[in-house]
Amino acid sequence: MTAPPLIRVLESALYADDLRKAEDFYAGVLGLELDSKQAERHLFFKCGPTMLLVFNPEQTLKQAGPVPAHGTTGPAHLAFAVESDDDIAAWRSRLEAADVEIEADLDWPGGGRSLYFRDPAGNSLELTTPRIWGL
Repeated sequence: MTAPPLIRVLESALYADDLRKAEDFYAGVLGLELDSKQAERHLFFKCGPTMLLVFNPEQTLKQAGPVPAHGTTGPAHLAFAVESDDDIAAWRSRLEAADVEIEADLDWPGGGRSLYFRDPAGNSLELTTPRIWGL
């Protein structure tokens, strides 16, 4: 039996030991809207038509209700899309004003630009245009 095609990634998850710092960073610095949270377990943020889930890895290793236990250790990577390469400069200024260290600022040979930095938990974050993937 053929299944219908997948249409997009609906949610992505990152892990952070300190949810207070994560909330300050994702809501305050990146400007994401906090959708919901459960103390010591998770933060759920709206990001355009998708969701960013930030979990405390220690807590998600325990099964909570019908959702299977899950989690990881170590830093992960997530890229956020911006409309144009010009938006990268504005974001660079905003991040620097918030004392966020920029790890790399790259112009890709096929077009597009990426800005790399880390969240307080050490996750590698990227701001880029979808055209780096031809999208």
